Amino acid sequence: MGGEHFCFTDKPLSIERAYTLTAAPASGAVVTMVGTVRASTGGRAVAFLDYEAFEPMALDVFAQIARQIRERWPATGNIVIHHRLGRLMVGEASVIIAVGNAHRADAFAACQYAIDTLKLDAPIWKKEHWADGDSDWVVGLAVLTEPST
Repeated sequence: MGGEHFCFTDKPLSIERAYTLTAAPASGAVVTMVGTVRASTGGRAVAFLDYEAFEPMALDVFAQIARQIRERWPATGNIVIHHRLGRLMVGEASVIIAVGNAHRADAFAACQYAIDTLKLDAPIWKKEHWADGDSDWVVGLAVLTEPST
């Protein structure tokens, strides 16, 4: 059984730190996923994003994800979920997930499970600010368009 490290921060995320927290002698693989702010969504140019979260509940969701990973992939070692909050510019990392496992296929599957489940279940919201000055809240897979003022 491994350990977990979950956090929210308004500081830049570090893939090196996530790897260091995840790597362990029992892990034959460490798979890391870095979500970044892309330059466009749906053909619209992105200026920046703002992330908000209900942190206590989101951290509980992260812990639940880790428990589910350990049940499904028992050879899992350490698990890291780090998420940015606040304003992020194009190219910045918004989330880093790292999973150590004795087997690479299980590490890949667990890492994908973690990001997919986080996006569906964690109370984390992003507001996309478009280059044209408009903005939209993204909730789960839905986009809520704000009226122009």
